[in-house]
Amino acid sequence: MSARHISASKLEAVNKLRRRSVLAGAGGLVSGAALMGLASAQTPPQVPDDPTKVQGRPASELGDRSSFEAPRRVPSATSSLTPLDLLNGIITPSDVHYERHHAGVPLIDPRRYTLTLHGMVDRQTVFTLDDLKRFPSMSRIMFLECSGNSGSGWTKGPPTGTAQTLHGLTSTSDWTGVLVSTLMNEVAVQPGAKWVLAEGEDAAVLSRSVPIDKILDDAFIAYGQNGEALRPEQGYPARLMLPGWEGNINVKWLRRLKFGDQPFETREETSKYTDPMPDGSARQFTFAMEAKSTITWPTARIGVMPAEGPWEIRGIAWSGRGRITRVEVSTDGGQTWADARLVDPVLPMAHTRFLFPWTWSSAEAILTSRATDETGYVQPSRQDLVSVRGTGSIYHYNGQQNWRVAADGTISNYYAA
Repeated sequence: MSARHISASKLEAVNKLRRRSVLAGAGGLVSGAALMGLASAQTPPQVPDDPTKVQGRPASELGDRSSFEAPRRVPSATSSLTPLDLLNGIITPSDVHYERHHAGVPLIDPRRYTLTLHGMVDRQTVFTLDDLKRFPSMSRIMFLECSGNSGSGWTKGPPTGTAQTLHGLTSTSDWTGVLVSTLMNEVAVQPGAKWVLAEGEDAAVLSRSVPIDKILDDAFIAYGQNGEALRPEQGYPARLMLPGWEGNINVKWLRRLKFGDQPFETREETSKYTDPMPDGSARQFTFAMEAKSTITWPTARIGVMPAEGPWEIRGIAWSGRGRITRVEVSTDGGQTWADARLVDPVLPMAHTRFLFPWTWSSAEAILTSRATDETGYVQPSRQDLVSVRGTGSIYHYNGQQNWRVAADGTISNYYAA
């Protein structure tokens, strides 16, 4: 169709699109961030009536999301939350992977980065980043979860909570690096070594004690994430990865591993990251994250059910002790349960998607999920968890999550009395 056949409204849309293209290419006068903010502020974005009549934008150095899609983390001073209820599949895009840090994100030049292995070893050795990349590499899809994730469950979170704001301190990525056991062969670890001190290069100099059995089993040093280098907030240039264990012990910006014969009793494993118990004692070294699940649709994020009729309840489950073998869903607050369908791939220590068919008929419903892992462990209800652990902790909450769908369709975070 020639230009003279385009309606006035279509012509105006074309001209607006052309003006935006000129603006975007004007020697960087308007930054990509500004354009992204402009696009996200438009509801909906400005588009031509018929995209087949307008030349599309040219290729670019870095890809971009559609301006109709805008998953964002929810940030605070020390963390940001993954939008679990806006994602598909099991891999979390690197730019919305949750973050948690104790003294900001350090800027580390990879050319000067080093990792030292010392202590109870025969050959103290300093490895550069290039050295690490020369060793045989490996990749693993695995989740990370802050042990404080879902912590508001201990005291009951707000009705407006969403999957992101309640549970967003967990993400899954495809990590690439080198096994720590490979590096241990280079330094000749002495037989009496039982623990390893992992220390970061951030301003907090965060450090944790790791049992050597875990180090020998599956620990690795990651320098890649989802096909690219680690993001700075994920530990660039390199971090420790301990599959299935609480996020804090997966030390970022790793600068040394010191081998010793006993735990090092650092701040992050004594005054912090321990679990107060009702009898006044405290659990220490509770490393593995227990089986857990959450429904990611529908949740309070959408506010109100769109319509009556058939829908698909969707969610994710994960366990630090292996594969998820079963997820059950209840629509009546746990009185009855039925099996959800697990979506391949079902990987050990990775987020697993589950789906459950449900028909809403404008009646109140309480939607709940519970996960079972390959050890036979079943995700507990909040009541059962609190009966053992009390409510004095802020860590390792893995109670079942309830969403209340009211008769008018309003959705809220819900806790049984």
